[in-house]
Amino acid sequence: MGRRILLAGATGAVGRRLVPILVEAGHLVWGTTRSAAKAAELEAAGANAVIVDVFDARALSTAAHEIRPEVAIHQLTDLPKDLDPALMGEAIARNARIRNEGTRNLIEAAKRAGATRLIAQSIAWAYAPGPLPHDEQDPLDSAAEGARAISVNGVIALEHQVLETPMDAVILRYGQFYGPGTAFNAAKPGASVHIDAAAYAALLAVDRGAGIYNIAEPNDQVSTGRAIADLGWDADFRRSTT
Repeated sequence: MGRRILLAGATGAVGRRLVPILVEAGHLVWGTTRSAAKAAELEAAGANAVIVDVFDARALSTAAHEIRPEVAIHQLTDLPKDLDPALMGEAIARNARIRNEGTRNLIEAAKRAGATRLIAQSIAWAYAPGPLPHDEQDPLDSAAEGARAISVNGVIALEHQVLETPMDAVILRYGQFYGPGTAFNAAKPGASVHIDAAAYAALLAVDRGAGIYNIAEPNDQVSTGRAIADLGWDADFRRSTT
C-alpha cells in the first residue's frame, strides 16, 4: 500500500530520479521546489508540486500540515550546476546552512504534521582519517579544517538532528554521484554511486531500515554490506525508461 511522502528537494539530482520510482511504487508524493517553473516538471512526473523555501519555517510547516505525510525525505542541497569550481566556495556555506537550519525546519514541520519516518541524504566522504574501509560506526572528521570543516560540520549537524528525532530515522551516506543530471558521466575513484542507485536506496528506506547506511559501489573507502543486508540495496539498480 502506498504511503504519503513529502520529498524535500524533489528537483535536485536525486529528487528527479526518485520522484518517478516512488510514484511507480504506488506512493503519493508531494515534492518541494523553490521554483514555480519546476512545478510543472514535478507534476509531469506524477508528484504534487509544493512551492516552498525550506528556510521559511512557517510556510514549510503549513504545507506539511496540509499534506499530512507519513514519510519525509530530505534530499535538499544547494550546489552549482556541474559543481562549477568558481562557485563552490559560496555554495559550500549555503549547503552547510541547508544541512543545519534547513534540516531543523524540515524535521519540525514533518514532526508536527504527524510523519513517523524520516530519510535524509548525507555523504560518505566525511569520515575522520582511519583504517579503511570505513563502516557506519566510524567517527566523522570533526577535526577537519578550512572548506572541508564547513561541509563536515554541516553533515554532523544534519545527522545529529536526524538521529535525535522521535521519528524512525534513516541516514543515507552517499558516495559521489555520477549519471544523468550530475557533474560526472562515470564513477570516480573512491566511493561513487550512480544517481539511480542512490534514489533506489531512498525508495527502499521508505519501508525498511534504521540508522546510518553507506551507499556506494564496491570500493576500498567505505563498506556497504549493511545497506545490502538491511535494505536489500543493489548498486547496479538503474531505472528503466522504456
